[in-house]
Amino acid sequence: MSDHLFIRACFREPVERTPVWLMRQAGRYMAEYHEFREKYTFLEMCKKPKVAAEITLQPVRALGVDAAILFSDILVPVEAMGMKVDFMENLGPKLHKPVRTPEDVEALEIPEPEEKMPFVLEAIKLIKEKLSGELPLIGFSGAPFTLASYMIEGGGSRDFRYTKEMMFSQPETFAFLMKKIGRTVVKYLNAQIKAGVDAIQIFDSWVGCLAPEDYSEHVINHTSEIISGLNGKGEVPVIQFVNQASTFLELASKAGGDVIGIDWRITLDEAWKKIGYDKSIQGNLDPVVLFAPQYMIESKVRGILEQAGGRDGHIFNLGHGVHRDTPVENVKIMVKTVKEFSKRM
Repeated sequence: MSDHLFIRACFREPVERTPVWLMRQAGRYMAEYHEFREKYTFLEMCKKPKVAAEITLQPVRALGVDAAILFSDILVPVEAMGMKVDFMENLGPKLHKPVRTPEDVEALEIPEPEEKMPFVLEAIKLIKEKLSGELPLIGFSGAPFTLASYMIEGGGSRDFRYTKEMMFSQPETFAFLMKKIGRTVVKYLNAQIKAGVDAIQIFDSWVGCLAPEDYSEHVINHTSEIISGLNGKGEVPVIQFVNQASTFLELASKAGGDVIGIDWRITLDEAWKKIGYDKSIQGNLDPVVLFAPQYMIESKVRGILEQAGGRDGHIFNLGHGVHRDTPVENVKIMVKTVKEFSKRM
């Protein structure tokens, strides 16, 4: 078993305090990030291993978190599958020629990570070298449904109209797409594990748009197949982050993973009951709390830690990613409060 606090908590081992890290930990809210952003596009930063490694390490140095997470984007493997992806400033990703027909799905390839995404694997090796074993490194991918929704919609969406239309009207085409994405993700994550990541997070950021029965019929098996196909069982924990899924956390838990990551729309203690105490839990501070005064940040953090009740297996995190305008000093207050209060508990 790893000696790292974060890894031990993932496997529900006893820890001396609650570990803490943040989704979107490396990125736009840090001044150091913008020094790189002035020189490169977002995708260029993802594809330059030395740059990606440095951006990954910036918050580790600044915040005192208990894990690093690879700087990259969930759409990197989607581009490798053959879709053109652009990141529009302040508008998010745009995917050209959205996938809408069986022929569109057929045209997608299942890429070999070493050939199509070597920059990710090189960044992992650089980061691991610079971390020198002091902290674990988290690798990641998008989950099949979240990646499929981007590919079908051509970007973000409020109602996921085209995604659900395909799911309901062309279920075989939708399943074909999900299967292809699943095979891509398994290869991609196993390549990350081989390159040296210490944990994996699977982001299902948009799955909360589904009804529980639709998640059960069209999604759960694909997520489960990915998790069961990953190497490193018992050594490399898997975190399954399910956003806005409080109505079907029991189902999400059945899909697999050592840790279930939750948003802030449900209390942590209630969520853990649904997930089951045989799994660890990650979360779940509302990211906007980090714009509040210090006393409020401290109060909200303490409230979540109290809900965890000192049970082994809690990893403190936000309920979603850090907002781009978040004051860094407030993030430091959150991290410090988690460390000090959980240790006292």
